[in-house]
Amino acid sequence: MTKKEIINLLEEFADLLEFKGENIFKINAFRNGALSIRRFEGDFEDALITGNLFSVKGIGKGIRSFIEEYNSSGLVSELELLRNEVPAGIREIMEIRGLGVKKVRALCDHLGIEDISSLEEACINQKVKDLKGFGEKIEQKILHEIEELTKNRNSIHLHRATSLFEKYKSILLNIDSYSSISEVGELRRKKETISHLEILIYTTQKENIICEVFPDEKEKTISDFQDFVTIKTSSIKVTIHFVDSENSFKQKLLGLTGSTEFLSAFSTKVADCSTEEEFFKSVKIPYIIPEMRETEYFSLPDNLRMESDLKFEKFKGLIHFHTHYSDGENSLLEMRTEAAKLGFEYIVVCDHSKSAFYANGLTEDRLLIQKEEIKKLNRINGPYILHGIESDILKDGSLDYDESILREFDFIVASVHSIFSLTEDEMTARIIKAIENPYTKLIGHPTGRLLLSRQGYALNVKKILEACKANDVAIEINSNPHRLDLAWKNIFYSREIGVRHAINPDAHSIKGIRDIRWGIDIAKKAGLQSAEVINCLSFEEFKEIILRR
Repeated sequence: MTKKEIINLLEEFADLLEFKGENIFKINAFRNGALSIRRFEGDFEDALITGNLFSVKGIGKGIRSFIEEYNSSGLVSELELLRNEVPAGIREIMEIRGLGVKKVRALCDHLGIEDISSLEEACINQKVKDLKGFGEKIEQKILHEIEELTKNRNSIHLHRATSLFEKYKSILLNIDSYSSISEVGELRRKKETISHLEILIYTTQKENIICEVFPDEKEKTISDFQDFVTIKTSSIKVTIHFVDSENSFKQKLLGLTGSTEFLSAFSTKVADCSTEEEFFKSVKIPYIIPEMRETEYFSLPDNLRMESDLKFEKFKGLIHFHTHYSDGENSLLEMRTEAAKLGFEYIVVCDHSKSAFYANGLTEDRLLIQKEEIKKLNRINGPYILHGIESDILKDGSLDYDESILREFDFIVASVHSIFSLTEDEMTARIIKAIENPYTKLIGHPTGRLLLSRQGYALNVKKILEACKANDVAIEINSNPHRLDLAWKNIFYSREIGVRHAINPDAHSIKGIRDIRWGIDIAKKAGLQSAEVINCLSFEEFKEIILRR
């Protein structure tokens, strides 16, 4: 049970209570409880075990009972009851960004809205804009959000698809340990989101595999053909392709990996080649890794087509992670200890700044406390800790500490966390002003997108990258699998003009440090080299090249 998990459950409970018109004091108590836990700085798991969490102001008996029931049974009976009382269609509407509970209630009461479909129809027929508190702009925004929600409903994030493949692979190997197995399609090409999970297997155990891998067909539709089987699960379509020889496996690997558009650009037919290597040799070009087999490859200059040399072992510095000081789940010591195990030479802690009150951002007084802890830890053997901050970029483009504070940091990541609705020109100017701030060293998650959830804000990405180059500011490839921002298609331009990059996990826990792997996958799609990544520099190089400014 994580801190974030509890916060989400408490907020969902408060929303459902509000929708049902329950006692306002109870609703506020659960909202305040969620906020208190969000601001809690200590070791959440330890505080839960010892009971110290329940002495925190704002966490009363009701919330304690809620947390303890969930911790012991994995569910909360009162929450489950509310979920049953509020129709699934209404709960799905509540997931639409920008629609608070009051607006959802108004839509139900005045227009009889019951689900996403009826809401979309009402917007198309322009019935929503006339409701009090809505208007044409909100009506159009709802339509846009519904379009995004529908489009993303049957796709999953790269990390989830990878986990699902590993699960299937383990089962498949258990059935036939001599099999050859590979992911193909979107997953092998490491797309940011996966709409179709495809697996290639050489085996003679097809019938056993279908029975063992998919024993429960109640919630699945199975299409069984001679050389493949497709299963439509609740979240994603899964296809297992079968071949009966090792040679067939090698031959099929190329065609099933795709992309179709990439392969169709060559005159040589895939079926005429027995291996991937033979195919590329026949078309007289060097072997192209699966990650780069997209149509964008053909428009690249030769110097950007080189295969990436990135791998986890190349990373010397861990940049941009959070601790108990803001909204992280672990202490600075715990994060440093884990970084040491993973081989990092230096780490740059970048907790949230004071404007990020929702994430327990650091006030000036708390910064001093953190600075003292860093000094003490740096006297103990381990990766050297640099004192950074993820500073909010305010609406006018300034950073949210006075210059006297900014100059005390070793490293500043500047990021947008609020006010997303500016025009493209306004948002671009806002971020460029932050780039031009002499204390900014990196722009974090530059477009603000959340995959399958939120599009990035309106932004001229090329102008942002050009400003980074002009001011010697690095751009982040945020490796959180829900972000993967900067997108791989934009990395081509940042490479072309010589911008430095940082591949960062934006880790909020020990486990989150390993998210760097997803950023590496995305960077490899753009051919990014370790020489272009600042946290592949040794500590001495990092101090000389990055910290000297």
